[in-house]
Amino acid sequence: MTEVLYCNLCGTRVEHRIPDGDHLPRHLCPSCGHIQYFNPRVIVGCIPEWEDGRILMCRRNIEPRFGLWTFPAGFMELDETTAQGAARETLEESQADVEVGDMLAVINVPYVSQVYVVHRGRMRSAHHAPTPESSETRLMSESEIPWEQIAFPTVYHSLRFFFADRASGERRIHALDLAHRPRRPRDREVSTGDPPPV
Repeated sequence: MTEVLYCNLCGTRVEHRIPDGDHLPRHLCPSCGHIQYFNPRVIVGCIPEWEDGRILMCRRNIEPRFGLWTFPAGFMELDETTAQGAARETLEESQADVEVGDMLAVINVPYVSQVYVVHRGRMRSAHHAPTPESSETRLMSESEIPWEQIAFPTVYHSLRFFFADRASGERRIHALDLAHRPRRPRDREVSTGDPPPV
């Protein structure tokens, strides 16, 4: 649980206990009664596809998983939809202008308290370029995907869903629970920084 010492409303030292009518310990202010809740983070992203069938991938220029590959994704902001967040993240990470399409996958990652919402996307132009978050951006065919250098399990599974659907001609919404932390070091999930959001 996130460690909080003081109430974010009145500054009184909080108590960590189960409030009346609740079932889990919370950070409760004994002075003003305010309860500070902590909920899972939502990560939004998309797999941007160019008209020739290649998809846009980004090499991470930030931790965690520096130097490994992902599609554009990041933490959802307030006052935006998942599609708007995915479009924003794509622009921030690759300079690409993308039309975000239907949902591809919802992946729960409870061991880091994250939920990933991944969309399909269509690039409006072929333009893409590195950014402070991505040292390299590249359009790749399925055969060019560096599967051994994928940053997070969520990215790996989403790409597999995407290519399987495209091969079958179906556009499904996939649901996956990654309930256990991966054991292999190259698949290890990290709970800090950008994901991309597993």
